Amino acid sequence: MPKRGYHHGNLRQALVEAALSLIELKGRTGFTLSEAAKRAGVTPAAVYRHFEGREDLIAECARQGFLMFADLMQHAYDKYQPSALAAFEATGRAYLAFARKNPGHYISMFESGISSNRTPDLANAAHRARAILERAAEDLSQHIPADKRPPASMFSAHILAMSHGVVELYARNTPGATSPFPPEELLETGIGIYLRGLGLIDPD
Repeated sequence: MPKRGYHHGNLRQALVEAALSLIELKGRTGFTLSEAAKRAGVTPAAVYRHFEGREDLIAECARQGFLMFADLMQHAYDKYQPSALAAFEATGRAYLAFARKNPGHYISMFESGISSNRTPDLANAAHRARAILERAAEDLSQHIPADKRPPASMFSAHILAMSHGVVELYARNTPGATSPFPPEELLETGIGIYLRGLGLIDPD
């Protein structure tokens, strides 16, 4: 595979792109800084001008991923306004679409073992992404009687957990995990069952 190299001195971003490719190919612990440097077309020593180590590099991949993720979630949320139900369901689909399209970012964000609080910038990016889903959940929860209404943070956490499970088991070619249904259908019906349980969708 040809080296990506870098242009106009943008070594930091070239290293991020190299790391994302390697994470996608080998997982978050399957590559070294030397490999990332080689793919970016620089010496290993050059990496340390921008990153303290591999975890620092992966954290930057995660930060950029959360920003992209937040933009996608915001677009999905805005597109289906003013319907709170349609907007909420769209954010769930956006999660799966992001994981499919950006596996390197996704692994960095959710599977690297690196805390989203590692740096203030990473924490802010992660919070922005979570806040969009919580806002969609808050909008939708207003249609539930107050005495039966779960906290929006719990509501959104349930959907994130469901989305993550579908991605991990059925959208990433996990060995031994097969389903007769497409991941999109599994997620859509799962969210539907959850929302029916809350009384937000009429029973069929």
